[in-house]
Amino acid sequence: MTPFRIGHGYDLHRLAEGRKLILGGVEINHDRGLIGHSDADCLIHALADSMFGALALPDIGHHFPDDDPTCKDMDSQVILEKAAKECKAAKYGIANIDLTLVAEEPKLSPHLEKIRNNLSQILLIDAYQIGLKATTNESIGYIGRKEAIAAFSVCLLQKED
Repeated sequence: MTPFRIGHGYDLHRLAEGRKLILGGVEINHDRGLIGHSDADCLIHALADSMFGALALPDIGHHFPDDDPTCKDMDSQVILEKAAKECKAAKYGIANIDLTLVAEEPKLSPHLEKIRNNLSQILLIDAYQIGLKATTNESIGYIGRKEAIAAFSVCLLQKED
């Protein structure tokens, strides 16, 4: 068994009026929210995919298919808890997580600490094990035109004794 395993995740969702904006399980005040089968929390989706990837498991679409009516409007925290349970079952703990949000608006820096603390509570790890940053797409592409928000995640798992 390898003592360390690393996974990468990415997700992007379009913005639309009439939806709540939820990132990292935290509702952020904005005039639009992300569209998706679940609550469309692209940050949690990217994070869960990086955890599944580190374990060489299929992505969240396999675990939570978008054609499954039980997943409709699902709180993405359920997805993250499933990824954490898979890590525990494989006897791996989270050593470190590095996350990047990419959005033109809203300005995310005022929300990063709350998101980081929320993720640490869901995963039962210390907040210092989570790096969280926000950047823009310099007005380029879907994100630059304020049509979408994306998230990247890298997760390092360590074998537990």
